[in-house]
Amino acid sequence: MYYKPSKNYWRNAVSVSKPLIVLVGPDITEAEKTVREAISQRKTLLVIGNCWVRYQGRARSKLEPGERILIIKEDGSLLVHRSVGYEPVNWQPPGCVFHVQVKNSVLEIRGVRRKPAESVKVFFDRIHMVSALSLVDSGEFALYASEEDMQKAILLKPSLLEEDFKLISYEKKVEPGFVDVYGEDKNGKLVVVEIKRKTAGKEAVLQLVKYVEAIKSKVNREVRGILVAPNIAKDVQRLLVTLGLEFKALDPKKCAEILRKSETRNLETFFTEKNQ
Repeated sequence: MYYKPSKNYWRNAVSVSKPLIVLVGPDITEAEKTVREAISQRKTLLVIGNCWVRYQGRARSKLEPGERILIIKEDGSLLVHRSVGYEPVNWQPPGCVFHVQVKNSVLEIRGVRRKPAESVKVFFDRIHMVSALSLVDSGEFALYASEEDMQKAILLKPSLLEEDFKLISYEKKVEPGFVDVYGEDKNGKLVVVEIKRKTAGKEAVLQLVKYVEAIKSKVNREVRGILVAPNIAKDVQRLLVTLGLEFKALDPKKCAEILRKSETRNLETFFTEKNQ
């Protein structure tokens, strides 16, 4: 990389086909050229500067001027971020077609989708930095859940435990401690659920039986106890059968995926409602 003080920008070696281009303090014309090339070459693009946004589609919204970060990814997704918070203030999913132009010294970047028909326009009148990157990422993403995440996944999707399971409460206080999930099965039996993120041992079984006995002492109904974990230790199945308890295998990765999809849906709902 070399520094060109006359225009105050950096560029890594001559050709735009190189993996990294960074312009610092470019004028609008310089920025427009780099943005256009980056989009046509499906590079990851970052534009930082003073911008405002107009959205039209399932609803309408406008974002008044402010200094923000625009990200366009190689799959055609677009995100506008403020300097705080992890959620974008405006966004478009993958598959956008982009149009770039300069009008009255303002750079306009427009992302358009056909189904559903919607568009977002981002206008820059002052740009601090433009960066175009060719990123290589073939790493596998492994998502793991905590016990709390596994609990949330069951609350979101009770059928993870069994079909027709009805949630009554969670973190239910009983004399020995707190029941992770408490509900009712399709036959009207009460169900006490103890969740473990890793291989469940005898301690987990003994903890569960205490919760079951505590509930039995207060109700006049049949109570089932279910130990939920990825797997159980050796000889634990025999102990479960002896104590009249059950085991349900549940992969934390599956729970994490359910939570991720739920968060994505919530994000989409948030932006849909916000734009109405």
